[in-house]
Amino acid sequence: MIRAFDFSGGWTYALAMRRATALFFGLLVLLAASPVAPARFSAPGFDRAADLHGNPDGADLVLFVAGNQWFVMPDLVAAFRAEHPSVRTVFYETLPPGVLGQQIASGELDIDDLTLRMHGDVYLSGRAGAAKLKAAGLIGSAVPYASNGLGIMVRAGNPLHITSMNDLGRRDVRVAMPNRKTEGIARQIEASYRLAGGEALDTTIMNTKVAAGTTVMTTIHHRETPAWILEGKVDAGPVWLTEARYQQRIGSGLVGVVIPASQSVIETYVASPITGAPHASAAQAFLAFLISPHAQAIYRSYGFAPPVAAKE
Repeated sequence: MIRAFDFSGGWTYALAMRRATALFFGLLVLLAASPVAPARFSAPGFDRAADLHGNPDGADLVLFVAGNQWFVMPDLVAAFRAEHPSVRTVFYETLPPGVLGQQIASGELDIDDLTLRMHGDVYLSGRAGAAKLKAAGLIGSAVPYASNGLGIMVRAGNPLHITSMNDLGRRDVRVAMPNRKTEGIARQIEASYRLAGGEALDTTIMNTKVAAGTTVMTTIHHRETPAWILEGKVDAGPVWLTEARYQQRIGSGLVGVVIPASQSVIETYVASPITGAPHASAAQAFLAFLISPHAQAIYRSYGFAPPVAAKE
């Protein structure tokens, strides 16, 4: 024990400090000589960042991916790295396209009090979102690689017997609806509402029911919609059909309702190089990989369809 200020016992402050300094540097030598695992902290429900994957510091490729493809990415990235071993580390985000577009424009992503500054290499989104960024000079030409249709996510057994978009306008059905401001799917869902029930249905769900609290807007719909249904906060949520099928595939207690073709809207996903991509070579390799038979087979295995040609 070091008694730094106990002069009466013959100890001096200088001696105490010398011993403390020796102890400190001894610990440094010990730590340097022994492998130490990185510090980890986890508080479930408070520090989750489920849509950020990998280490952005020193990554060989940075991907900004529309969130509805989150469950495809582990297989896709693993397959890409196996074919391109020089790309050792990949960092990717699976957030709403609008959020990713803002990140590309500003160079920053704020998560509560944490700010991430990085420049992405490839942007994967719907056609409309990509067109806006390309017009602003933020991304390059788009490569179509997959398409998707809409469905409705409900609890297994479909207790409220929801069969179409019209049912989401019912007073007894609480709806999780993606936010118009950031989530690209909101545009397609509203188009589907109009196909099913005209402007009246869209107004009912997006205005009347919002005011009544029976339509609740999400921020990251592919996370909140399934969670809210399972928690009993809502009864149903319009989603990309692949998301509902994935929940059914993993046995989460949720299933997908296939809506009539006359009410569905198809989205084609495109990938674009981000202007000034720091890893331009890896970005071009990934764009080529996306349309390869291997990558296409991965997307098909998760229910995505081939890209649909753009209307002239």
